[in-house]
Amino acid sequence: MKLLIGSVPTTLAPLRNQVFRSIWISTQISSLGWLVQTVAISWLMVTISASDLMVALVQAASTLPAFFVSILAGAIADNFSRRGVMFAGQCLIALASITLTISVGLGFVHPWLILGLAFLAGCGFALNDPAWHASVGDILAKRDIPAAVTLMSVGYNIIRSIGPALGGVILAFFGPLAAFALASLSDLAPPIALWRTKWHVRSSPLPRERMTMAIHDGVRFTALSSEIRAAIARATLFGMASISILALLPLVVRDKLVSGPIVYGVVLAGFGTGAFIAGMSNGFLRRTVSQNSLMAFASMACAACCISLALASSVALAAIFMAIGGAGWLITWTGTGVSVQLASPRWVVGRTLSIYYALTYGGLAAGSWIWGAIAQNYSLTLALIGAAGALLLIAAVGIVLPIRPWEDLDQESSDFRAPDLALDLKPRSGPIVAKVDYSISETNIDAFLGCMRAKRHAFSRAGARNWTLQRNLQTPSLWTETFRTPTWMDFLRLNHRLTAADKEADEHLLALHDGEFPPYTVLSIERTTEAARTRVSTIFSRPPR
Repeated sequence: MKLLIGSVPTTLAPLRNQVFRSIWISTQISSLGWLVQTVAISWLMVTISASDLMVALVQAASTLPAFFVSILAGAIADNFSRRGVMFAGQCLIALASITLTISVGLGFVHPWLILGLAFLAGCGFALNDPAWHASVGDILAKRDIPAAVTLMSVGYNIIRSIGPALGGVILAFFGPLAAFALASLSDLAPPIALWRTKWHVRSSPLPRERMTMAIHDGVRFTALSSEIRAAIARATLFGMASISILALLPLVVRDKLVSGPIVYGVVLAGFGTGAFIAGMSNGFLRRTVSQNSLMAFASMACAACCISLALASSVALAAIFMAIGGAGWLITWTGTGVSVQLASPRWVVGRTLSIYYALTYGGLAAGSWIWGAIAQNYSLTLALIGAAGALLLIAAVGIVLPIRPWEDLDQESSDFRAPDLALDLKPRSGPIVAKVDYSISETNIDAFLGCMRAKRHAFSRAGARNWTLQRNLQTPSLWTETFRTPTWMDFLRLNHRLTAADKEADEHLLALHDGEFPPYTVLSIERTTEAARTRVSTIFSRPPR
C-alpha cells in the first residue's frame, strides 16, 4: 500500500526521539565550528595565495573525497555497525581540525597544507555521511524520514546563517587561530554523542558480504532503480552548477564588494537564512507545488543568485539574492535526498546514499574547479553568468528526468525461510537455477506480462541474474520464469532482500494462475560433465505462501 508523504508529521517531529535529538544537536555544534573554520580557511587562502583557482579549490578539497571514498563507505555502513562507521568518520574530522589548529599556532601555513587537511576532513565526512543518513531509517519510523532529512538540512542551514557571520567576527578580531581552535573543540561533540548513544538495528541472519560483492550489488541496485538514477543525475548536475555560488563568493566579496571577512560572513549568512526559511516551509511548498516543479523553481532561484552576484554592487542586495539561492539549494538537496532514501530498501540504503554522495560531491568538486578556472583565465563575471545559464538548463532537465512524488513503500526485508534441501549445499555452491511454472489463460496474458515486468525488475535489483520468461510451444498456457544466482548464499541473500513491496507481484500472479496447484519454485544446481561425480541435481522448494 502506498501513502503519499504529504501527510507526515511536522519538521520538528523527529526531535522527540532521544537518540536522533542527541546526534542531531551534536552535529549542529560541529557544523557551527566547521562553518567558522571554512570562513577562516577561505579567507586565509585569499590572503596567502594570489591564485583564484586555489581559492576555489578549498571547496573542491573538502568535497572530492566523497567521490572516491563514499561508495566504499556505503558498503561498510551496510555490512558493519553504522554507529561505529560514524564514530570513525567523526574522529577523522576532529583529527584534521586539531592538526590545522596546531599548524596555524606554530606559524606553519601553506596553501597545499590547507588543501590537504581539508581533504582529510572531507574523507571523514565521506565516511560519516552515508552511515548517518542510512541510520535515520534505523532510528526513526519510516514516516518520519522526510521530516528528518529536512530537519537535518534545516539544522545545518540555521547554523549556516550564524556560523559565517560568527566566523567573520572571530577572524577579524581574534585571528584565524581562534577560529580553528573553536572548530577543533566543536568537532569533539559528535564522537562524544555517538559514544553515549545506541540504537537497535535489525541484524541479518546471513554472514557479511565481501566488500567487492557488496559494492557490485549496490551499484547494480542503483543502476536498475529509475527513481534513484533520476535523483542522482539531477543532484549531480545541480551541484556542479550551483557550487559556483559558494566557491566564488570570497572573490565576489574581495573584488566586487571590496570588503573583508565580516562582509563575507554576513553575505554567506544570507544564504543560510534563505535555506532555513525554505526548510521550515518545505511541507507547505510540497503540498502546493509538485516536487518536480519545485526543484525546477529552485534551480531558477540559484540562477538568479548567480546573476545578482555577477552584477553585485551592494552588500544588502547580494545578501538578499544569496537568501534566494540558499532557498533553492535546500529545496533541491532535500528533494533528491529524500527520493533516494525512500526508494532504497534497508539492506542497500547505505550504498545507494553513498553512490548519491559520491556523484553529487564529485559534481561539486568538478564545478568548483570549472568555475574557478573560468574566473582565473577569463573573468569572475563570466564564470557566474555561465553558472546561471547552466542552472537554467538544469531546471529544464526535469522534463526528461522527473522526480516522482515521495511515496512511503514497505521497504523492510520480508521474512524468508530457506527451503529444505535433499543435498548438503555449501554457501559457495552454485550456480543455482530457479524455475517457476505458471498456467495463464489467453485473457490474462497482458496482466501476467505486466506483473512479470515488475517481478523481473524487483528480482534483478535484488541480485537475480539471467532472468528470462519462456512460453511453452506445445502447451501455450504454460509459462516458465527462470533466473540464476552465482551461489547458494546469493540465492538466500536475494530472498532476504526482497521487500513486501517487491512481492506484491507474486500476489497478483497467484490470482492470475489457472493451475490446479499454486506455482512452486524448482531449484537446481548447475554441474558440468567434466568429472564423473558431477551431475545436475534438482531440489524442489515449498510452494510460495
